[in-house]
Amino acid sequence: MAFTAQDVKKLREMTNVGMMDCKKALQATDGDMDKAVDWLREKGLAKAAKKADRIAAEGMAYATVCPECGVGAVVEVNCETDFCANSAPFRAFVKDLATVVMKDAPADVDALMNCTYPGSTLTVAGILPEKVMAIGENLQIRRFARFDKNVSVAYVHAGGSHGVLVNLAVEGDADVTEIGKNVAMQIAAMGPKYWDKSLVPQDVVAHEMEVQVALMDNDPKMASKPAQVKEKIAAGKLNAFYKEICLLQQDFVRGDLFTGSVEGYIADAAKKLGVKVKFVDAIHYVRGEGIEKKVDDFAAEVAAQIAGAQK
Repeated sequence: MAFTAQDVKKLREMTNVGMMDCKKALQATDGDMDKAVDWLREKGLAKAAKKADRIAAEGMAYATVCPECGVGAVVEVNCETDFCANSAPFRAFVKDLATVVMKDAPADVDALMNCTYPGSTLTVAGILPEKVMAIGENLQIRRFARFDKNVSVAYVHAGGSHGVLVNLAVEGDADVTEIGKNVAMQIAAMGPKYWDKSLVPQDVVAHEMEVQVALMDNDPKMASKPAQVKEKIAAGKLNAFYKEICLLQQDFVRGDLFTGSVEGYIADAAKKLGVKVKFVDAIHYVRGEGIEKKVDDFAAEVAAQIAGAQK
């Protein structure tokens, strides 16, 4: 029975075993998927295979910048428990992956899997099952991003619950790390949906206008006003809307440093350094964001919390 590259990929997803081992397994079993799984188990990779269907919602979101080349990277790797997420072997694995992203600039996770793992002759795909067996949990390399232009500043919150990479355009010679970290902290704390009001889609703006007009329609004091007046008032309220969802328009959370918007803080801090700084972009990863835990796992967690509260 012949097999394709898609079969190799499917077997890897089923077993969490490296691409080359999956290919060997399919070759040895003439492309039979079930027998290939058994072949991998018989070769000592059963631990990885057995864990492949377990939810990996813990882990670490990590951001870093290369001190030599200035390239920045942010990655998220998931595991099953916070105990694993806080372990030295797991954290070292995540940091090694960030190094690979900075150095090799893979296009996606599949490309990352084919990159050479630091200090090894194996690829990331080849080393992953070894890490799974050594660490004892299912590991999932979920996503990554990188910046190789301008000035990047990394921030990791609470040991890896948030990983933020901020990218700034700088005119002049000064260390803008503090500016970048304060902006990154703002992003982690406030979770803005957009970086600037100019990036808010027109349909979102139109919807907010409709909401504001509807609020006035339901207000006895405002309901009788002409539609044009209501629309003008609604447009005036958009600034408050932007302050809520747009990074640069938000109130800067570090009131001890600056009172005003994030955009104002950047300009003020840059002026004090004698340079010009413009926010360009950022990547914000929240650990486990969007990953659904199994219902029984969630129930078990709730029961444990209730039991703890009753003690």
